[in-house]
Amino acid sequence: FIQMLRSAKKRDVLQLLRRAPEETRPFLVEAAVATQSVASLAALSDFLDFSQEPKSLLEKFLYSAAFSPRPSGELLHLVLDKLEGKQLAPEIWETGIVAVGSLVGKLCQQKLCGLQQVVERGVEAILRGLRDAKEEPEVVISLLALGNARLPETIPTLLEHAEDGPTAVTTAATSALQRFPTPHISSKVKRVMRRIFHQKRKSYDKTCRLAAAEILLDYHPLPMDVINIVLATSQMETEVATFLLLKVQSSLRDHHHLARKIMKDIMEDPQINNYNFFSKTGISSSFSGPLTVTQDLTSTFGLDLLFLEGGFLRKSVSDFSLLSHGQRLRAAQVTFEAQGMESMMGENRSEGEEEPELMAGMSATFFDVQLRPVVFFQGYTDLMAKVLLSSGEPTSVVRGNLLLMDHHQVIPLQSGLQVTIKLQGGLGLDISADMDVSIWEQELKTSVNTRGSLAMDFQAELDSPFLQATLRSQTEVETSIHFDTKLRFSSSPVLMCLQLREEQVPYR
Repeated sequence: FIQMLRSAKKRDVLQLLRRAPEETRPFLVEAAVATQSVASLAALSDFLDFSQEPKSLLEKFLYSAAFSPRPSGELLHLVLDKLEGKQLAPEIWETGIVAVGSLVGKLCQQKLCGLQQVVERGVEAILRGLRDAKEEPEVVISLLALGNARLPETIPTLLEHAEDGPTAVTTAATSALQRFPTPHISSKVKRVMRRIFHQKRKSYDKTCRLAAAEILLDYHPLPMDVINIVLATSQMETEVATFLLLKVQSSLRDHHHLARKIMKDIMEDPQINNYNFFSKTGISSSFSGPLTVTQDLTSTFGLDLLFLEGGFLRKSVSDFSLLSHGQRLRAAQVTFEAQGMESMMGENRSEGEEEPELMAGMSATFFDVQLRPVVFFQGYTDLMAKVLLSSGEPTSVVRGNLLLMDHHQVIPLQSGLQVTIKLQGGLGLDISADMDVSIWEQELKTSVNTRGSLAMDFQAELDSPFLQATLRSQTEVETSIHFDTKLRFSSSPVLMCLQLREEQVPYR
């Protein structure tokens, strides 16, 4: 379809979009964005009316732009034109600003940062959103957009918000910093992370301290930091200490971890590696292991579960990553978070910790693009309304078709002939999540359903006056992964069931 649209005129594309039945419009919008021809972008500009179109179609357009493998400056220009100077629904603005962050980041990876003014305009749009933000969620979404952009000059802004902001802002700024490549995590960044972890200036939520510790452990850690983190666990709550120590131990098992040698040396010291530190009995866990290992590629699955002292799940992170030749791609990461449950369950907070608002939500990152977070409920009234009026339908996180690969190359051979190579790869993705809280049965259920199908089309063509030869291969693979958690907190200890189900993977 993309190949067909590449040779179409603006008039034809526009007519196609306007005459298409409602149910096929999202697919046509995705295809037009992926095509990125002057005609298709001009047709989209005329067709999409951000004051009238249904939100689902506008989100489809913005996410298609965010996932574009090699976006053009014209695509970013179109997105900014549609977002600026208009009264937009909050979720459309949020989706739009994370899409702008992704486009800016990808254009800079193509070394187009200083060459195209539209990139500066995109960065300014994010920073202006951050400056003008009046509510906490607006600050959070702008920080996540900066995480998508990964521009080194924005690191001081992220550090400022990480150290001085409230819990949600600190968490967003720290997670944005975790997206940067290792060379950008400087000694200045690590100094701020130490102050957060050791609570030098103020008291921080346990999730913020853990995120700071992860940066200190994951980016060329200093032996001093590892030792201080292990020593600090003796002063921490059981669950947080258990989680951190498992993080330290998992880096020893991971052959790709930057800290493996340092950890090994430290663990030879009996003053650190002893029963006193490593005998914590919490139920929190941190696990990472390989799913597939080949000569060129390793895919891993990681699962982090942080519990409160009373056994309630505070945060769960499931992560699917691809490692190849020193590069890491976060294919999918889904985070569930619940806070303020302690007061509902009659538990005491830690000394110095602020009273968190009752909230549950999730955030997701796919192919290194952070999506707009989803809030299941915020506040007790909202929780009761959701419990009483629950539709039972899972929340769609992302659904659509993405062009992942689009490569065209001409290779001159020694014989004087030329080979033309074309490679296209498309991904159909459907990810939904659900969180169900039953006050009467005192149960919490979460589920993430991921279904995907990847199609790749490779063609090599040799064309000369006396010989024509074409080699073509088509590959299709489908997969479906379901991750469910169920907690029953009617008695102590809390009963927990975790299930990861993978359906058969057809490969053609």
